[in-house]
Amino acid sequence: MSEAVELTERLYRRHLGAGRVNDLQASGLDVIVGSREGARFEDVRSGRWLWNCHCNGGTYNLGHRPASVLRGLTEALQTLDIGNHHLLSPVRASAARALARLTNDSLPGVVFAASGSEANEVAIRIARLLTGRARIVVTDRCYHGTTAATLATNVGMARRLGMTDCGITSVEWNDVAAMRRAIDDRTALVMLEAIPATAGFPMPNHGYLQSVRKLCDDAGALLLVDEVQTGLGRTGSVWSFQHDAITPDMLVTGKGLSAGLYPIAATLLAPAVYQWYSTQERMHLSTFGGAELGCVVAESVAQTVSDPAFLAHVRTLAALFRDGFDGAPFELRQRGLVMAICVPGQPHWTTWARLREHGVFGMPAAFTKDVVQFKPPLILTEQEAEMIVIAVRKALG
Repeated sequence: MSEAVELTERLYRRHLGAGRVNDLQASGLDVIVGSREGARFEDVRSGRWLWNCHCNGGTYNLGHRPASVLRGLTEALQTLDIGNHHLLSPVRASAARALARLTNDSLPGVVFAASGSEANEVAIRIARLLTGRARIVVTDRCYHGTTAATLATNVGMARRLGMTDCGITSVEWNDVAAMRRAIDDRTALVMLEAIPATAGFPMPNHGYLQSVRKLCDDAGALLLVDEVQTGLGRTGSVWSFQHDAITPDMLVTGKGLSAGLYPIAATLLAPAVYQWYSTQERMHLSTFGGAELGCVVAESVAQTVSDPAFLAHVRTLAALFRDGFDGAPFELRQRGLVMAICVPGQPHWTTWARLREHGVFGMPAAFTKDVVQFKPPLILTEQEAEMIVIAVRKALG
């Protein structure tokens, strides 16, 4: 073991939690990220370079340290800091306009946050106050964050913490009948991930989100689509919900909005919701939400992912992976470059380990037993994508 690895583990045990070290070692997920560039990073422990096909949930959609975004952030550091969240900011206003344009102004309101958890917390608060209702409907095996309200949406975790009366109802994903039974005139909000990440990216059935949209409209409930993992070009469109021909009342974005360089997230609001929000004095305050440096990064990301040529490239890569895995002895779940690999009857840790042995770093989906999240950067060259396909086929057949 190198001195750097030994020191890192010792400091983690002393200051950050021995349990984390023990869990990672027991699972084999004991990678330590060192040098990083583009679509790959170096594992300090082994010295090997790995294709990053996890991307920290989409944080590295544009690869590690994307040059254009990094250049803009470096320039901004010469004159800006986080700003003052109490006051007006031209930088923040410009970034909000850029995000609204990513929805063709169908979601013109923007509330900035420092994380996806915070952004979802904002949405829950807005829904309950706007509707005057308390109940929230989510899907099972969802993940919307780890703040108090968002943690309650994970019914299993909430039960473990004694949070048993939070007004949360959980129903099966893709089950319209179950959703119909759950939504009534007491429902403030239905929260959905566009494609549930920690559940292993099960794709929405045709018409599912449209049916949920109608159920919300009929009951006077709001619909939130969480696109922290699926948005910003990953599906080949800017947003995954665009494939489903709906518009939510609220949308949450994060992770990739930061380009892995400066934390920032946002809750986007439809006109009626934003009209109400605009009448609420100091509805949400966040010292680091909408930090000016983060807004510089977010606007640069928005400019990149709105480029038709960029989205066309994502679709080209998606087709390359689809064709490359045709006939493989595993199930490929896919919408664009939102992908997951499921080997029937094989534990996801076994699949993950075999991929890692061949230089591909995915991530076992936390709420399944046989699925590995497979989300390469959107900036791969076609040659790099082909190299990854070859490595996966060698690992899994």
